[in-house]
Amino acid sequence: MTLTPTLEDKATGCLVGAAVGDALGGPVEGWPPDRIVERHGGRVHGIVGPWYEDWRTARPIAPYHKGDGHVTDDTLMTHALVRVYQAVRDHLDAYAIAEHLVPDLMGTPRWIPELEAEALPLQRVFLAEKWIVARLHYGHADPREAGTGNIVNCGAAMYMAPVGIVNAGNPRGAYEEAIEIAGAHQSSYGREAAGVFAAAVAAACAPGATAESVVEDALALAKDGTREAISAVRAAAERQVAAGQRDFEAALAPLRAAVEPYDSVGPDYRKPSLGARRPSRLHSIEELPVALGMLLVAGGDYTTAVLGSVNYGRDCDSIATMAGALAGALGGESAVPAGWVKQVAEASRLDLHGPAAAVAEVAREVFARDGARRRRHEAAFTALTEPR
Repeated sequence: MTLTPTLEDKATGCLVGAAVGDALGGPVEGWPPDRIVERHGGRVHGIVGPWYEDWRTARPIAPYHKGDGHVTDDTLMTHALVRVYQAVRDHLDAYAIAEHLVPDLMGTPRWIPELEAEALPLQRVFLAEKWIVARLHYGHADPREAGTGNIVNCGAAMYMAPVGIVNAGNPRGAYEEAIEIAGAHQSSYGREAAGVFAAAVAAACAPGATAESVVEDALALAKDGTREAISAVRAAAERQVAAGQRDFEAALAPLRAAVEPYDSVGPDYRKPSLGARRPSRLHSIEELPVALGMLLVAGGDYTTAVLGSVNYGRDCDSIATMAGALAGALGGESAVPAGWVKQVAEASRLDLHGPAAAVAEVAREVFARDGARRRRHEAAFTALTEPR
């Protein structure tokens, strides 16, 4: 008899799987597949060292030790959002980001693996995440609109997995909550991707979910260019599967070709086009559609989906974070190779399991509150509509 994974098991698979994917993708982030092969003598099949041995000074990497099992800002932001849930212990909105996430980023030193030191998370996160602090703390912007004007990228989407866990089995609820939260950080298709990724995680947490059902649920909610990009990538992935090609190697070029018309960055990731990362209803971030495509090609298998995401290159730490979260949520903790988990936890000097347990606990509390709210609504509505 096959037992349905518990909420705690799926939450652990999701967040631990995301962190491991992040750590595997970090050292090759920003490079195309052919350069990754050249640097490593073939495809990456596990944890590797930094691209440059002199990573402290080598541009464009400096001063981050990306590699050797270190997680990046994707995981740091994910864990920070879990801490917001721990503080609020209910659904979040943009004001919760202003009241809890901003002080966390700028006021509490934490161990930063890539800096190999304790520092404020604000000192590690990318400029698009520093925007949250600049707009909310210094600019006193309305939290619901603070993301307007920021570059449009995957910054908000990359840490939305906890929203999917809190709304486990309810993709629409996850989508709506993530859209609200992400308003403090992103606009346009960056905000849309945050909602769709959270919805995909919620779908992956449902009993009996498959890679195909996750993508179907994501498409049911996605809008504009994001929906078109996911549809195009799904079609490319389905062609690979129909041809009997479940290995990620055969999928690298077709998935890139499918998403390219919707990606504003352009062919050279390190030299973005003039129109890159600007608001548009026609475009999509690249990372989420590719992660979903790899999930389909892999048939939900964690290792294949994550390694495909890593070897895809470009923003591959975020792609592998998303693919790892989804495959981990589908399969639970046992889906994530234990050896990788141990290496990443030890190298990053982080508790990878604690945040998963914490967000699952909050999810149970939120579900109970939702039930009580629903019963109050039913009672009020019944009183309003009962025959007189």
